[in-house]
Amino acid sequence: MSIIRITKEFRYEGAHALYNYDGKCRNIHGHSYVMYVTVKGTPIDDDSDCKNGMLLDFSDFKRIVNDTIIEKFDHALVLRSEAPVAFELANAYEKVVLVDFQPTCENLIAYFASVIGSHLPENVELHSIRLHESPSSFVEWYAQDNCR
Repeated sequence: MSIIRITKEFRYEGAHALYNYDGKCRNIHGHSYVMYVTVKGTPIDDDSDCKNGMLLDFSDFKRIVNDTIIEKFDHALVLRSEAPVAFELANAYEKVVLVDFQPTCENLIAYFASVIGSHLPENVELHSIRLHESPSSFVEWYAQDNCR
């Protein structure tokens, strides 16, 4: 059977600040993120399986990404844990996500790839992610570039 890729789009609102950065992004600011997640694999080939012919049911795909990424990052402030007052903000507000890396789009997408990839069914591989910070600016992650 053929290798198939399927892609789902996700949207979320988020804010971040880049600790110790020398430009405007050192200030807390927000983005309307758009993320495209693509997985690949061989569709199920078993007439007794109710999902026969599917690689991954789109509702399962949506649940995996929503549960692992969107619910945590939507309407959240993402800060590097070593930034001054990061812990105070996390204690004072409901949705502050502290990470052990600079929360750039590049680092976020690598983190997302790791998390999503570890939650996919056995027959499904993460192929790529595209994360837009704005309509004209995005980063991409490809599994083939990250094989080690």
